[in-house]
Amino acid sequence: MYRAEHPNPQFERENYDCLNGPWEFSYGNVHGRENVALNDLTIEVPFCPESELSGIHNTDFITDCVYSREIEVRESDLDGRLVLHFGAVDYKAEVYVNGIKAGEHEGGYTAFETEITPFVKVGKNRITVAVHDDITENVPSGKQSRKRESFGCFYTRVTGIWQTVWLERTPKAYVKSVKFYPNIINGSVKVELITEGKAATSITVYCDGKVMGKAEGEGYYRHEYAIKLSEKHLWGIGRGEIYDVEIKFGADAVKSYFGLRSVEYANGKFLLNGKSVFQRLVLDQGYYPQGLYTAPSVECMDQDIMSALSLGFNGLRLHQKVFDQRYLYECDRLGVMVWGEYASWGIRYEDLEALGRFTNEWTETVEQYFNHPSIITWCPLNETWTDLDDTGKERDIRFVESVYKTTKILDPTRPCVDVSGGFHGKHTDLFDFHCYHNAAEINGYIQDIERGKLTMDTLYGKNAQKEGAVWNGATATHASEYGGVALHSACSKVNGLQGSMACVQEQNAWGYSTCMDENDFVEQYIQTTERFMDCDKISGCCYTQLYDVEQEQNGLYTYDRRVKLSATALRRIAECNSRIAAIEKTSK
Repeated sequence: MYRAEHPNPQFERENYDCLNGPWEFSYGNVHGRENVALNDLTIEVPFCPESELSGIHNTDFITDCVYSREIEVRESDLDGRLVLHFGAVDYKAEVYVNGIKAGEHEGGYTAFETEITPFVKVGKNRITVAVHDDITENVPSGKQSRKRESFGCFYTRVTGIWQTVWLERTPKAYVKSVKFYPNIINGSVKVELITEGKAATSITVYCDGKVMGKAEGEGYYRHEYAIKLSEKHLWGIGRGEIYDVEIKFGADAVKSYFGLRSVEYANGKFLLNGKSVFQRLVLDQGYYPQGLYTAPSVECMDQDIMSALSLGFNGLRLHQKVFDQRYLYECDRLGVMVWGEYASWGIRYEDLEALGRFTNEWTETVEQYFNHPSIITWCPLNETWTDLDDTGKERDIRFVESVYKTTKILDPTRPCVDVSGGFHGKHTDLFDFHCYHNAAEINGYIQDIERGKLTMDTLYGKNAQKEGAVWNGATATHASEYGGVALHSACSKVNGLQGSMACVQEQNAWGYSTCMDENDFVEQYIQTTERFMDCDKISGCCYTQLYDVEQEQNGLYTYDRRVKLSATALRRIAECNSRIAAIEKTSK
């Protein structure tokens, strides 16, 4: 299966070659194989070797492997720059060109590039990528299983290249990056360019093919342009209005886009473009039965997003993974709110080297995804108590505090929840909690919120508050995980039960709770969700989850995206989610 679309509509040049497709592949390290053909196996890039679509489908531990292929270089290519791009390689990658090391990158979830111009010649050239990925080495791994098999809420591991690889040609003077700072009050946008070299610059903004504004000048390294927009088209829910941007810097030309919108938490509310909006989110883990981390196609990404929208959700929590840029683009154009998250599980934060790994890649994540209007909240950490030693709670609080401050420095335009479902630090834009309890227990928490008495101790046990933030009712409150109910009647052969629809994994099914009857499932869903929506001190909630993932069978759809519920049940859920929430009844 060939993924040929441009991987990053946020930063697109016309002069590129997609390098997805067959690569030579071998297990082991690269030594002695930097510039030779690998005759062992063939792998289909960008699918990881653990996946079916890769053609390898080896789900055992893979610590070292090597990719190789030839590329053709024209004489005209050497007049400028040849740049090799990788969407993501898990975990550490070394890039060789004709046997010479050209670059390296550490971090399994962010993009990187390597200029290969000094290492190539006219004609055939060999590209070799060496990968090291040992999940036991204290690295960010998200939901990847540290055991041989998947278990609980941990799934099949992902190794090596899992996003698109492409070769790009640029002039010697070129645009390195662009950031957009939209202003909805005066209908303008500030454009920040970082460039290499000095050249004449022109920026043209379009909406639906019509010119909305222009700026010109001569730029060098970092330069800013203020553009007044002739028409104001706000990005909003279900209305993914985007402005297309054409940037010319000398001979270089880049296409990008932005959304005109504002986001903040204020006075206990989430405000989109200054209006109170209840976040009706559903958890999306970004796993696919045949591709694991990698969607088989853009159409599969669209299917997941549209499935969520059809059930009345207005946003997605993209959980424990940095998603494909194409996925965020689809959310941008469809007007879907997103929590931008990181695969923070797997790191022992008391290890300074591991802390550095986290900080470096989270910084890359924020920088690379800065322009997506769909991202309305950053979420760098999830349930930190699973990895942090309780005896070091004061240190742990300082850690989440530092992550929050770093995020706000990198991106002052967006809110940040310092840790979702964990011990909050002294500063956070959102006081959130996870609650996989029954409706009665959840109602108890909500009553505490309504009385202004919710504490971390209430949620997570004695002395949990100790050093962190204290909820005072002014900070927005969000139930960022709830539900997680396994509907066994919709699955076949789960704990000896027979059902009408087969799940992908039939043994050792796992969920936070179990429901045996469709009507009971829907009633529980409505009862809990409406309770959140009826509380005027709760700004949103996130249901776990959109679809099953391997043995975790608590989704609204099966792992292979088939419906579990009847049309009547789906309609009732959609009607519940589409109600006006109490916090939306006042605009500010």
